[in-house]
Amino acid sequence: MQASADGALALELHAVSKKYPGVLALDRVDFDLRAGEVHALFGENGAGKSTLISVISGVIHPSSGRIELGGSEVSFDSVRDARDLGISAVFQEFSLVPLMTVAQNLVLGDEPGRAGFIDHRAARLRALELLDEIGFKLDPDRRVGELGRSERQMVEIAKALRGQVRILILDEPTASLTERETEQLFTLVDKLKRQGVAIIYITHRVAELQRIADRVTVLRDGRKIGTVSARDTTIDRLVEMMVGRPVNEVYPKIESRAGEPVLELQGISSMAGVHDAWFNVRAGEVVGVAGLVGCGKSELMRAAYGLDRISAGIVRWCGAPVSRPKVRDMLRRGFYYLPPDRREEGLIPVLPSGDNMALGQLHNIQFRGWLGSFDPRKRRDVVRTQAPRIQLAERNLGKPVALLSGGNQQKVLFGRGLVGATKLFVFDEPTVGVDVGTRAALYQVIKELCEAGAAVVVVSSDLPEVLHLSHRVYVMRQGRIVAELQGGDISEANVLAHFFEPDEKAA
Repeated sequence: MQASADGALALELHAVSKKYPGVLALDRVDFDLRAGEVHALFGENGAGKSTLISVISGVIHPSSGRIELGGSEVSFDSVRDARDLGISAVFQEFSLVPLMTVAQNLVLGDEPGRAGFIDHRAARLRALELLDEIGFKLDPDRRVGELGRSERQMVEIAKALRGQVRILILDEPTASLTERETEQLFTLVDKLKRQGVAIIYITHRVAELQRIADRVTVLRDGRKIGTVSARDTTIDRLVEMMVGRPVNEVYPKIESRAGEPVLELQGISSMAGVHDAWFNVRAGEVVGVAGLVGCGKSELMRAAYGLDRISAGIVRWCGAPVSRPKVRDMLRRGFYYLPPDRREEGLIPVLPSGDNMALGQLHNIQFRGWLGSFDPRKRRDVVRTQAPRIQLAERNLGKPVALLSGGNQQKVLFGRGLVGATKLFVFDEPTVGVDVGTRAALYQVIKELCEAGAAVVVVSSDLPEVLHLSHRVYVMRQGRIVAELQGGDISEANVLAHFFEPDEKAA
């Protein structure tokens, strides 16, 4: 992981543009990167960040402009070309082979050989050396398909650091990591900076910018808005540069008119690690569920929805007991669950966005035509009516959802809950991987749903999100609900006080 001299210009882009039919994805963008610094890219979904790093990493070729590496003009025809010159990228979409082990993935394409065959022992030793060097505790013999998403993210990062790396690109690297793993990554980034590696860092988590970045370049609509020092600017200024207008209230004030309980969990335990949980959410209120990654907060709602098997306790829906909840039954009762991973569990990539919105409600009478048969025209009419509520352009309804930005994909998932008579909305990590502008739009949807009388649950690892949106907050730790806070008791200090065991806090 050797790099150029600290502080020297490692990369320069001069008036780089990228045109697609009918779209100018990058418009004469200038950008520079120095050895030993973290230069963050910030902007809304569709601002041009992914296109820019795709140009730098050799995925796509620019339509015009010039790229200089270490002062010399370069041109990449492939990712391999960029990699050979020391540019390595970790994208949001994993490029791992699930059936191969961690070690096999780490040396893929550069396997050590002996007598014309792959030397598996040498490959394993090389993988162990790399993992040890960067401090990731991963079993080199485990198949990647058996790993959790955070572990796969760590394998991707380790794979990118193989060989002589001068420039490292990290695209939303902490989206799948726990708090401890995130700190581990930041420690690694600090180490790489000291070695002179230049790092391009993309994140939607504004707090990370001031924690890890030296400079921030803001993009909007394919154009460079400006570059600022991460330490000398404010979050409000960055958001204003990103969206093009002052953002005084990202989080709306949500009025609560709490009515009767919609969902009650009484002493619930599940096979997924929830223990003796007592929980309720009423019509016309937003209830937050907070805790560290792995605390059981997602598993609590998945058990209520029927995704995880309940081993003990009672589930009540609108006062009536539900024995052994099943997803189909809970969905038809009016329970909508938005999963935390839209790609793995939420969307069918090849289907149009409109069809994705309608999934789960095709049984509904509003989609039925002559003699009760399914009527595609009615489906189109229904989703077209709901699209403005989630600020999804009508032209996107007919596109395969895989072609939309992450923010628009999340809007499609929100829209799915609006199609049908939904009484309870459970949003599990509702804004993961989306920009501040899209967040504000989705928060407004939550406000409207709650004030219209729906029950809303927000499960989130983003503590400000829980604090600002919730009327009541449950805090979970090690599969158990350890606190219920409401009113003036909902504060960062009070919530964080319950995240750890007393001895952990003392340590």
